[in-house]
Amino acid sequence: MTIDHRSPAPSQNCFVARVPGSKSYTNRALVLAAQRVGTTEIVGGLHCDDTERLAHALSAFDGLDVVNTEAGFRVTRTADRLSAHGAELDMGAAGTPARFMLSFAAAAEGSAVVTGTPRLCARPMGDLLDTFATIGVRYECLGKPGCLPVRVHGSRPTGDEWTVGGETSSQFTSSLLLYAAQRDSGEVRIRITGNLVSRPYVEMTVAMMKQCGINVAWRARDCLTVTPSRPSAERIQVEVDASGMSYFLAAAAATRTAVTVPGIGGGSAQGDVGLARAFERMGCRVELGASSITVTGAPLTGIDIDMETMPDVVLTLAAVAPLADGATRIRNIHNLRLKECDRIHAAATELERLGVSVEEGRDFLVIQPGARLRPARIHTYDDHRVAMAFAVLGLCHEGVEIEEPDCVAKSFPGYWDELARLVRHHRDAGIALSTSKPLWRGAGL
Repeated sequence: MTIDHRSPAPSQNCFVARVPGSKSYTNRALVLAAQRVGTTEIVGGLHCDDTERLAHALSAFDGLDVVNTEAGFRVTRTADRLSAHGAELDMGAAGTPARFMLSFAAAAEGSAVVTGTPRLCARPMGDLLDTFATIGVRYECLGKPGCLPVRVHGSRPTGDEWTVGGETSSQFTSSLLLYAAQRDSGEVRIRITGNLVSRPYVEMTVAMMKQCGINVAWRARDCLTVTPSRPSAERIQVEVDASGMSYFLAAAAATRTAVTVPGIGGGSAQGDVGLARAFERMGCRVELGASSITVTGAPLTGIDIDMETMPDVVLTLAAVAPLADGATRIRNIHNLRLKECDRIHAAATELERLGVSVEEGRDFLVIQPGARLRPARIHTYDDHRVAMAFAVLGLCHEGVEIEEPDCVAKSFPGYWDELARLVRHHRDAGIALSTSKPLWRGAGL
């Protein structure tokens, strides 16, 4: 691994990608800002469907106002204790905001109903609701048990030790950490049962809470403590989104060109930065600077990789894997079946549609190289990550068409414009792509 802490300037032929702020950071920043009495500026925050849903839901509480700014968001809280008054909080397809909002509503007076799309209402909420039941938070499932819609009543949680399952989603643990900070007094211990999937996202929550002045710490691998307090930060900076960055690093790997992403470095707490290391294992040159990441593509070799800590970039790697010499095995990804769609099955189905041989297991994918990709219309399952990942293959092979391209608005509204800018840059720099017409007709490129 080449680590350059000086973040060198990219060469003339290196495309500098403009990637928006992290969705994961922005979601956490919005909740932390909403816990602080006063005005908090979120700088670099991402404007997308998920974060806008969360901002709108927070604004439904009396005593809280969230507005969009050019830099991100401005959150103003005027009440010590917020009121919900039976509000219906429609979270759309946003899983993390919905799980955060269940706990946030529990800290307010009155009740609120958290709901969303049919797919979101099918995704599991049971681990968090089970914890609610043990600490005295009142709620009612208005549909299927353990799922949204859920009516949450403002409650004073009891007990100093809370337990939550970690095997389904790390978002439940993060939600409880943020909730524990809002308790009136007394240190809270949160114990995690089972294997905690996507641990870097909990690490991100812990780091952001600390940066905002909240005392939270790991006491053991499965135990955290939180000392309740209001966040003190008047300004929260959001770094570039590592998941959104992944598609442009993949473009470099797929086309054997160079891409630099500024605004994020090798020391980022975002687990998805690990994809850059995966591309290095496959043969790319990778430079991890203090505030930028550069990938220069090269002939690729298949790898065997555990991606439990970077689930949101599994589809990105899966889309590039057919271009490698040798099979790629992606392991420990069972929770991808519980995302916006069953992403394991989606990856296998769409790769096979392109003519790629794939083995799909309960928690793994094995992708074989060597097939000549055939033209295909890629089904996105209304999942932003399917659309963005498979679009990268359109740089290498003609006839790749993305169905329902507008679904990228969930996390990266400007994705198609930025991908088109990459194509223009390569053409202007005299860099020949593998296809004369790298078009995604459904996306209007």
